[in-house]
Amino acid sequence: MTTQQTQRGLVQALEGKGALPPEWREAVTSVDRGLFIPDVFEGGDFTADPEGWLRAVYSDAPVVTQVNDGKPTADGEFKLFTSSSSMPSVMLEMLGLLDVREGHRVLEIGTGVGYNAAWLCHRLGERAVASVELDEAVLTTARRNLKRAGFQPATVLGNGRDGHPSGAPYDRILSTCTMRDVPNAWLEQCPDGRIVTPWGSSFFSGSYATLDVVGGKARGTFSGYPAFMWDRTQRGGAGRVTDIYHEENGETSTTDIAPQNVIQDDPAFFIGLSVTDAWYRWYEADDDSGEATLWLFADDRKSWATVEYVPDAETYEVEQYGPRALWAEVREAFLRWYDLGQPERSRFGLSVDGDGQRVWLDDPHNVVGRP
Repeated sequence: MTTQQTQRGLVQALEGKGALPPEWREAVTSVDRGLFIPDVFEGGDFTADPEGWLRAVYSDAPVVTQVNDGKPTADGEFKLFTSSSSMPSVMLEMLGLLDVREGHRVLEIGTGVGYNAAWLCHRLGERAVASVELDEAVLTTARRNLKRAGFQPATVLGNGRDGHPSGAPYDRILSTCTMRDVPNAWLEQCPDGRIVTPWGSSFFSGSYATLDVVGGKARGTFSGYPAFMWDRTQRGGAGRVTDIYHEENGETSTTDIAPQNVIQDDPAFFIGLSVTDAWYRWYEADDDSGEATLWLFADDRKSWATVEYVPDAETYEVEQYGPRALWAEVREAFLRWYDLGQPERSRFGLSVDGDGQRVWLDDPHNVVGRP
């Protein structure tokens, strides 16, 4: 198995999924993904298992290249994925939303391994591409990867929220990390163009925001189901239940809302507009009982809640601990969504200007949230 054969295999896999637009085929075919992946990554080791390394690198799958911001991680310690080479089909999905055209100048937020920047350079020319990365070690590696692939775009060490003003204006801004908001700096540096970013809150971060900017004011829609790492300056909560829950006794009650109802995509999106700093995990029982537990945790780890699901029950046991009643917050937001007619996420939009961001339903004047 040669590198060329596996690169062709990746192209064929993407074409088989219908995920490779004609305008990006040459870039994907020409830029070898293997040049951007280290010999050792999370779950892969070229020396120990070269065939496994090749399969992982040249498949349509993400490759995690850093955990816990590159800090030493002891055996058994929780691993937070903090840098990666994204799933190629997802990269192409984002580039499709970005609607890049020849002659455009693009700012990328989050250089990562440099693979996405290389695609942009191949299509637009390296002088039309700039990329900002917060992690110096990640950026150093990305520069080396890009140079090895034959590209030297402007790569900048800095906070992506600040953009790269000396290279502005841009026709497009693409963020490869999840944002809680769209910074004013991006509107200033892309005053007439398009911005695409994963967007959301700790409760629900699985949306792309695609925003058209006119005169420094942006308006757009939500779509897709991305799973990107956070903007490190606004990272949400994460961890294992056993690391956060220590058997404190909380206040008990019951609810008539089945807990799985609040974590379906449409209501979870709406709940995340107000419950921005809490996250959940759903755990099913190991037996065949069908029972499950919904865990809710505040980002600051000071509050938690559980809702116990039992099939065919009419009410469900709730326990809440800490200064916040997390289930009560989630329930209130869920009932508001229900009263609005259970709208699908596709009916919501986002407006951003100097006064901040506003989420609206059906019409920009019908504001339903200011997350």
